Amino acid sequence: MKKIIVLLNLFMVGFTFAQTNLTQTENFIYEKTCLTEDCSKKTESVQYLDGLGRAKQTIAIKATPSGKDIAVPVEYDAYGRQVKSYLPVPQSGTQNGALYVNPLSNAASIYGNEKIYAEKVLESSPLGRPQQQKQVGNDWAGHPVQFSYDANTSADAVKKYTVVTSWPEGRTNSELSLSGTYAENTLYKSTITDEDGNITTQFKNKKGQTLLTRKKDGTQNADTYYVYNEYGGLAYTLPPLASASALTPAMVDNLCYQYRYDGWNRLVEKKIPGKGWEFMVYDKQNRLVLAQDANLRTTTNNFAAKGWMFTKYDQFGRVAYTGFFANTSSRIAMQTALNNMSANAANNEARSTTSFASDGMDVYYTKNAFPTGSMKILSINYYDTYPSYSFNPAFPNAIMGKTVLSDNSTANAVSTKSLPVMSLVKNIEDDNWTKIYTYYDSKGRVIGTHSINHLGGYSKTESELDFIGVPQKSNVYHVRKPGEPGVIIKQRYVYDSGNRLLQHYHQVDDKPEELLSENTYNELSQIASRKVGNNLQSIDYTYNIRGWLSDVNKNQMGLADLGGKLFSYAIRYNQKNGIDNPDPAQFSGKNVTPKYNGNITEVDWRAVETVGVNPSLTPKRYGYAYDSMNRMTAGYYQNPNNPYSKENTESLSYDLNGNISKLYRTSVAEYGSNTATVTDNLNYTYTGNQTTSINDISQNATGYEGGGNTITYDQNGNMLNMQDKGISSIKYNYLNLPNYLHLNKSGSEDISISTKYRADGTKLSKENITTITGFSGFTTTKRITDYLDGFQYLRTENSGSGDPETLALSSMSARAMQPEAFRIAGDPTVQPVGGNFTASLKTPDLLYLPTAEGFYDYQKDQYIYQYKDHLGNVRVSYKRNSAGALEITDANDYYPFGMNHLKTGNAFFGQGSYKDKKYNGKELQETGMYSYGWREYMPDLGRWNGIDQLAESYLSTSPYAYVANNPISNTDPDGRWIYEDGSMGLPPATFDLHGSQYKPSMSFSMQDGMHYNEGGGSYTPFGKTQAYADLMTAFLNGGNGGISNIGGTLRWWTDYEDPDPTVTGIGAFGMLKLKGNASNSNSTSNSLIDNAFNWIQSNPIKVSQFAGMIQAGSTVAEKGLSNWNGASNITKSRIFAETISTKLPFSAKALGNASKVFSVAGKVVGAVGIANTLYQGIEGNISPTRAVVDGMMGIAGFFPATAWISVGYFAGMALYETYGNDGKPLF
Repeated sequence: MKKIIVLLNLFMVGFTFAQTNLTQTENFIYEKTCLTEDCSKKTESVQYLDGLGRAKQTIAIKATPSGKDIAVPVEYDAYGRQVKSYLPVPQSGTQNGALYVNPLSNAASIYGNEKIYAEKVLESSPLGRPQQQKQVGNDWAGHPVQFSYDANTSADAVKKYTVVTSWPEGRTNSELSLSGTYAENTLYKSTITDEDGNITTQFKNKKGQTLLTRKKDGTQNADTYYVYNEYGGLAYTLPPLASASALTPAMVDNLCYQYRYDGWNRLVEKKIPGKGWEFMVYDKQNRLVLAQDANLRTTTNNFAAKGWMFTKYDQFGRVAYTGFFANTSSRIAMQTALNNMSANAANNEARSTTSFASDGMDVYYTKNAFPTGSMKILSINYYDTYPSYSFNPAFPNAIMGKTVLSDNSTANAVSTKSLPVMSLVKNIEDDNWTKIYTYYDSKGRVIGTHSINHLGGYSKTESELDFIGVPQKSNVYHVRKPGEPGVIIKQRYVYDSGNRLLQHYHQVDDKPEELLSENTYNELSQIASRKVGNNLQSIDYTYNIRGWLSDVNKNQMGLADLGGKLFSYAIRYNQKNGIDNPDPAQFSGKNVTPKYNGNITEVDWRAVETVGVNPSLTPKRYGYAYDSMNRMTAGYYQNPNNPYSKENTESLSYDLNGNISKLYRTSVAEYGSNTATVTDNLNYTYTGNQTTSINDISQNATGYEGGGNTITYDQNGNMLNMQDKGISSIKYNYLNLPNYLHLNKSGSEDISISTKYRADGTKLSKENITTITGFSGFTTTKRITDYLDGFQYLRTENSGSGDPETLALSSMSARAMQPEAFRIAGDPTVQPVGGNFTASLKTPDLLYLPTAEGFYDYQKDQYIYQYKDHLGNVRVSYKRNSAGALEITDANDYYPFGMNHLKTGNAFFGQGSYKDKKYNGKELQETGMYSYGWREYMPDLGRWNGIDQLAESYLSTSPYAYVANNPISNTDPDGRWIYEDGSMGLPPATFDLHGSQYKPSMSFSMQDGMHYNEGGGSYTPFGKTQAYADLMTAFLNGGNGGISNIGGTLRWWTDYEDPDPTVTGIGAFGMLKLKGNASNSNSTSNSLIDNAFNWIQSNPIKVSQFAGMIQAGSTVAEKGLSNWNGASNITKSRIFAETISTKLPFSAKALGNASKVFSVAGKVVGAVGIANTLYQGIEGNISPTRAVVDGMMGIAGFFPATAWISVGYFAGMALYETYGNDGKPLF
């Protein structure tokens, strides 16, 4: 038999061969990846092929934690189709790569008696489309995902919306009208029924445009319509509440997404429901130069002037500097001015040896691009060479033994040329700046940063990376401001042979090193247990057959003292142990039933709140009910003593957009009563998606205060007041972040909160001035919290005639407006420890800093550890006290939508304390709202204070709704939740002390469809945004494009020539405000490819709406959380064979059209094939065979003589894998 041995190093993916015990009578492809320079530490795998070149078995050699092989068998039916996909099976030992005769022989010892393969039922036609998809596990065999394909009928009653377009001001103006319904058999209809019988139906026209997505809300349809103009551009999106309403101007204005384009098909105006119109202006290079929202067209913004946000670029399309341009001119006037530029027609800025001063900073760029005057500069970015500022820190020649890359490109063969080296970000409220420097090693990897904060202090990071970029050690040096002693954080990491983290050590200053965590893994490489705090607690994890977390400390749940553990937790999906419904008459149709589609049915828990006091032996329990749109309709708390008491229960109703219309909430029964206390019985009133008043029928001030007062909003959709809570005024900066709030509670407590931010959205400080008046007089307390790179400071000043401690007892804000829920956390005091150490040696006011397992209490020199549930909610905080004993410092139970249970216990609140980090791990504010970064969440109402920046990513759901009303499975990382599986690609702006680095500046460009080296963009993931769809459109068509993330502002542009001469290339342009990204420095692949293809493979339907090249037929049958943000960063994912789409599924039709010009099509398909191969290979989603074959076929696409082979290969593979293999790779 022929042996295929490939030596390939393609796009940083190494395939090298070393002799092992491979079966020489079989065809195979062997891969070895060196993890160390001498390859003493490595990963190896081999894939065996049958006589037809198909995969028959894949083996990961010695891949388990105990050094055993993992084998994955591959089977085919009589027609050569792979209808079964097996989970990987760890073997009983290792054969050093030899073929396993019976690879399933050890399956029972790993998976028990479970069914370990997913299977498809395919239709009997040449298309071979899936009719059913059955997942792994015995319980899922009878609950398949079902697919059907049809044409529309008259019973479907698909509305026919049309537009007539005119061209005022050089842009489209599409008038919407309703023209009856579509005739029978004129639309393609595809239906997916998930494991729980929830139905989603999609209708498309002959152009492949999606016209309608339909779900069921009980007996009524929840329809989302998409309306296109005569040129194929999306003109309107009508969410369900709009499509069910009469077509009136008010309805369109309040509920519809609207888009307008110029003659180059660039988006120049858009309107999000609840917001005013947004305008965009471009230069001749089709780069977004000006952007204006509705607030910027007034003088009530924080600039006190009408104007535009501007972006200036250098000659490579990299963002040079950004800011505010004061100008009252209209969009068309601004566009005309840019079109008529002649002196600097390219509209570029260039680096300059001389500077100009602006807003407290010298700028070493020219000032020739539009605009040239009336500017307030907010961020500056430098590339290639470090500018010569007087405040520059000394350049480090070496960091942790590694030479730092110089910016001298003349004297050095390798330099920082093309890399971002420095960025400056201005405070919004004053002229202070943050200066951020980035340092690289000789491989272009970030190994150090130096950030000078707005107070004059700094945070300096250093990282020691191994051969492949995995961090081995990291140091952080932090000083708040000059003259203070500062803090030093040192960390080191120990890994096993497969680079699984075994031990994580942490040290603060000269204190003893702490073993934060020690991990052990099962044979599937899932975390089995973690010892935290030098074995202060040992935490065990259990998973079900789907790879979903099912238990925490399972074996201790039934022990009276929890076996010395503090918390035990069980999650049930397709099982139910509790009651169906505590009151079927009151909660009609809201029953708890087992779920198979990933929704959680029940959670049980037992938690110790006081060490030495055992909790009730019967676990506490929540059971959850859902509607057919996966929205939680009820969460029934089941008291261990009386599960039918209806205590701590939430029951909700929604409108078609997912706005909560009614919310019923109870707390514990009053003493001597068996009846739960009704705390809230809320009715919401709306204009569009904005709630304008909330009436509490219960008249109970506990929970939501009630009052029914009018709530108003600004033109950007931000809530301006909430008189029910005593909030008379909220003001926002240009990023829609609240910078001022005034609250008065019954005249006795007056609060003013002022917050400062950087121009990238990073919160810098919060000043709370509270005046409390009582019988003993009054007291005014000023609390100033500084947020500096994760280090949190608090200083307090008191004044007035009253006793502050006595008056504080009557303060509502001291308990986050929930006095029934929280005790007041005492102000931290300095406690000297040992010898001659005195408090004066400590950094004053520094309260705590985050660690991977909780926090470090700096004033008490104690590590705080935390148990978190699957949502990242803090359940129990604990520490080792001065006597070395275990001590609980905070304990919390939550309602489903995040409000703390109303009880007297060990739940604390205190401004500036780590105890404020509770629900989802976010900071609870004095107002009772949670700060997520970009928005404020109200857990008593289940709503946000403003509109999601990325609302267009989930058009069927209200932009004010919290995680699509499924808070049991989904979380929101930073106030910009996107997808219904809870995934989010934009990390929150927190300083990562665990080996990651700040990287707020990045740019990327491409020409002729290929990437070239601008910005060294392999270090900053910029998230799952519209930018990816637009860039991939250009990428697929061999076009030009650029993207930058500078100071947290994401800007992108594209332009291309379509291979079809009858089609005009359409560019795309946009700007989003991101949180300051932290990205891990161990990345060895280009982050654009990594993140872009992650976005694409997770969201094939969304990409198809923009790129037109992604096949939507293989609709996702799996959904769920991609990241739980839990204490151990456990991922709830569909493991191994259950990835939602492991091959980018091209549309066969699109490829067929492209093949009209094979030489061009081959390059397009080849480029994408190679890029996707790189991504999938890195992620381990495809076999070595597939990586090699795809790589070869991709290369073939670049040569005219073999372009047809590339096109045919990927087209055929796409057809088979999309329709015949459920989007999974053939091999």
